[in-house]
Amino acid sequence: MYDLAIIGAGWAGFHAAQTAKKSGLKICLIEKSQIGGTCLNSGCIPTKALIYSAKTPAINFLKAQERKDRIIQQLRSGMQFMLKGIDYLNTPAEILSNEEIRTKDKNIKTKSIIIATGSKPLELPELKFDGNKFISSDDILNLKEIPSSLLIIGGGVIGCEFASLFSALGAKVSIVEKMPQLLPGEDKEIAKKLENIFRKKGIKVNTNTGAETQDFKNYGLVLIAVGRAPNTEGLGLDKLGVRLEKNKVLIDEYLKTNIHNIYAAGDVTGKIMLAHFAAYQGRIAAENITAPDLKITRCDNIPNCIFTSPEIASVGIDEEAARNKGINTKIYKFDFLGSGMARILEETEGFIKIISDKETEQVIGASIIGPRATELIGILTLAVSEKLKIPQIRNTILAHPTLSEGITDALRENYGI
Repeated sequence: MYDLAIIGAGWAGFHAAQTAKKSGLKICLIEKSQIGGTCLNSGCIPTKALIYSAKTPAINFLKAQERKDRIIQQLRSGMQFMLKGIDYLNTPAEILSNEEIRTKDKNIKTKSIIIATGSKPLELPELKFDGNKFISSDDILNLKEIPSSLLIIGGGVIGCEFASLFSALGAKVSIVEKMPQLLPGEDKEIAKKLENIFRKKGIKVNTNTGAETQDFKNYGLVLIAVGRAPNTEGLGLDKLGVRLEKNKVLIDEYLKTNIHNIYAAGDVTGKIMLAHFAAYQGRIAAENITAPDLKITRCDNIPNCIFTSPEIASVGIDEEAARNKGINTKIYKFDFLGSGMARILEETEGFIKIISDKETEQVIGASIIGPRATELIGILTLAVSEKLKIPQIRNTILAHPTLSEGITDALRENYGI
């Protein structure tokens, strides 16, 4: 009998297992594919490895793919090593009851279960993946050659990252997005800036445009990047009575399903499909199983990072959302044209935008487009998370010359833009 069985060894499941191990529980971690889940094998790590390689002069695409695969294998080995003391089963799983799971070779008994089976690329009803002409974000990572032309259906995070990558590799890239802007849900000003930068790079951007308007014969490849869907098939959740909504596992604020000893974490919950949020949920789920004082999950302080060129990052609420909530805001901005380090790096496109509550001076959100935005957002994530006020950040001394000093420069009256 296990104390805890975790189905899925991606970021949520792996971090849940590591957290639970500290409490001395007998743990079983079950994964039908590869340890590391989407993030390591077909998401965060491989895409960023290719994006980095694309910045090098005279890139050899096959060598870049080999480097990407080598990084994945090294990280997989590291994760495998960290599972010492945890029973790892590489097998499909079906939940037979709240205390029994069927695997390929045997049934196992457990006191608690965490479902952490992640997500998969979402298909369009009228456009199915064929792995040849119409491909998913998984398929595109395993290409052997750079396509001459690429149509991307969907201008969200995944679509924009691949547009940036393959444009840098020399492909003719077009994006169609049915919403009025790229990156729906991101700050409108940031999205417009990215669109302008894309156009300068020769990327064709068509917003308010559906896939049905396109003649697919004009493109070598068509990437369908319209989102991701939770992985719940084959788990037996319907028979068990676990509540689902559009394949999402429904959970409460403690990550518990409607069955008292079954929890869920990560993309399978359909909340915020980001690896770092999945890891956070995994840790909280494990802590709530092992400790009597239940912890709730927070969703207001999760940074979103987009590895386009330039990078984009945001946290908290944006200007429009604040206005819709009736918050009287004050906006602080700094253009990277004024940054010495940005000029040294020759990456001056973009700006920092910080949003505060005008009455309280509390930082409630921030967005950045520009060099190292995904690193810089860490400072502002702390500010939002800890409810810091503008003077507390403004009066912090940050080193010169760095990109980070642009944050404090933005907060000095008449200094930013």
